[in-house]
Amino acid sequence: MDNDDKQVGQVLNRRDVLKLLGLGSAASILAACAPEVAATLSSTTASPATAIPATEASITAVSGTTAIPMCVVRPELTEGPYFVDEMLNRSDIREDTSDGSISEGSPLELTFNVTQVGTNGCTPLPNAQVDIWHCDAFGVYSDASDPGFNTKGKTFLRGYQATDANGVAKFTTIYPGWYDGRAVHIHFKIRIDNQEFTSQLFFDDAFTDEVYLQEPYAQKGIRTLRNNQDNIYNGGGSQLVLNVSPSGNGYASSFDIGMQV
Repeated sequence: MDNDDKQVGQVLNRRDVLKLLGLGSAASILAACAPEVAATLSSTTASPATAIPATEASITAVSGTTAIPMCVVRPELTEGPYFVDEMLNRSDIREDTSDGSISEGSPLELTFNVTQVGTNGCTPLPNAQVDIWHCDAFGVYSDASDPGFNTKGKTFLRGYQATDANGVAKFTTIYPGWYDGRAVHIHFKIRIDNQEFTSQLFFDDAFTDEVYLQEPYAQKGIRTLRNNQDNIYNGGGSQLVLNVSPSGNGYASSFDIGMQV
């Protein structure tokens, strides 16, 4: 169904990433203790921002005067065929604005913490537009025409939020369903100052198995593809897996991502 079968960009090694961040040789020494670094730069016509999700802590440089963020650069992944720039500014994306219906599925509270990465560390990035879109519990996208469905004019499970002064954008959605040819995923795009970064979020397979025992997901049967069988996931998706936990009658997760803009 989905032609999300091509990774975007060129993978950089740790040395290239350090140059990208403008960090010196002292940082290179410290980076030897950090997780393996991988990155991609977009080959699209838009001017891409480099996405650099920060780890839990920053490490102080040898001089003791400069805080250097130890960041793992996530890969940019294909936009796919189902992005529609609806310009729906809303936090709760479950409603179909064409008829007021609400998408079935377990609620998912998804928070993006967006920072700007510089030589002095990571600072909140306000006024960045964060779009998300994904299929419903039955594997269907809104406002799309496909051999399996025609939802033109529908708007469910699409929307954007601008990050606040703390670089935070929050969404209420549902745990996404699945369809043939893809692992479970959510698309996202971050835009600021005529730059954009596009990628996809993934889910732990064992956790998804538990979610899919519930309705309405159970109606669709056993999914046909897991993460390690997905070509897009194998292009760097292991760095984009959400840590999801139960929350209320649904689930919650947050995603930390730094942008070099």
